[in-house]
Amino acid sequence: MADLPTALGETLDRELEGLARELAEIELLVGQARNEAGRHEQKRAQAAERLAGLGPRAAPAELAEANAQVVTLTRRAAVMEAQLDVLAGKQKILERYRDGLARVRDSVGAPDDGTGTPGTDDETPGPAVAGITPAVRRVILAAQEDLRRDIARAMHDGPAQSLTNIVLQAQIVEHLLDRDPAAARAEVRELMAMVQRTLEATKTFIFDVRPMVLDDLGPVPTLRRVARDRSRRAGVPVEFESLGSDRRLPMELESAIFRVADEAVAGLVGGHPEKVVLTLDWGQELEVAVRAVYPASAEVPQAEPRADMPAALREMVDDRRAKAAAHSSVAVLTTAIRREIDERAAAAGGRVEFAGDGRRVTARFPLPGAPADA
Repeated sequence: MADLPTALGETLDRELEGLARELAEIELLVGQARNEAGRHEQKRAQAAERLAGLGPRAAPAELAEANAQVVTLTRRAAVMEAQLDVLAGKQKILERYRDGLARVRDSVGAPDDGTGTPGTDDETPGPAVAGITPAVRRVILAAQEDLRRDIARAMHDGPAQSLTNIVLQAQIVEHLLDRDPAAARAEVRELMAMVQRTLEATKTFIFDVRPMVLDDLGPVPTLRRVARDRSRRAGVPVEFESLGSDRRLPMELESAIFRVADEAVAGLVGGHPEKVVLTLDWGQELEVAVRAVYPASAEVPQAEPRADMPAALREMVDDRRAKAAAHSSVAVLTTAIRREIDERAAAAGGRVEFAGDGRRVTARFPLPGAPADA
């Protein structure tokens, strides 16, 4: 068994070399796709401006050519942007996989110094050597398949259906060009609006899967966008505040902070409060607090209406008590959401507290470099 660590190290080295080559190829493809997407978007914008500039007296043939050009360039721009997002996501996944393999390689690749340390003993390999290859490979493959399945389902139900509708709308425009140019122009405007909505939905989907801004800028800008997007979708104001000096954190910790905050905000806005407040407090540890704020009328009055009250006043008090009780009894954070938040935080070394009334979630994460007794 003396050569098992060496053999495992060589296998990991080959895997790392292959990943390096693949990442270099993806980096090249990302650059090419980004340039191509920029050119297509510029051409699409120019074609749209040209179409908008055509007056009502424009020849039908000219309108047909301009419409066809806008539709074609819009399709190409959407495809190139989607391809760019897919390549960028694959690049991030491979980089995380590479970093994980590198850490495993470091843990099993130390030379044997004759001290009998675990993993280098001549007779019995350490636990990392004994089970790392099949276990890590199974976990990674299972996670990748789960991710692919979720992405495929979401893409089929969302952008794919929207693109089908865009094609049908383009066919309607094509049929109207010769018969009714004015109606064709109106349909083109609707077509452009459909394309814009599809692009926005695709970007939202990509953000929910893995926001690229989290890797590029960190948790503060990402959660600021979470507050804005959740507020727009739910129609409930979501306020965001970061207290103290923020900084970049390890990738795993930033991911956990984002997921915990996003799940909590999404759950609390479901109760339709007056507003939701998301706060990051950077101290010896990072405190992530999400609370739902209800109007003062949502507090249940303690006193029962008096028997001598006028009927109209008594009915008003009863109605207020019923509405307030309904607000106070809403179970916004389901068991599944609480479990998800707990697991996300625990995986990053954090801890979570849920308020008894279900209106507040507080998660605390240890920060690298902070005192151990913080």
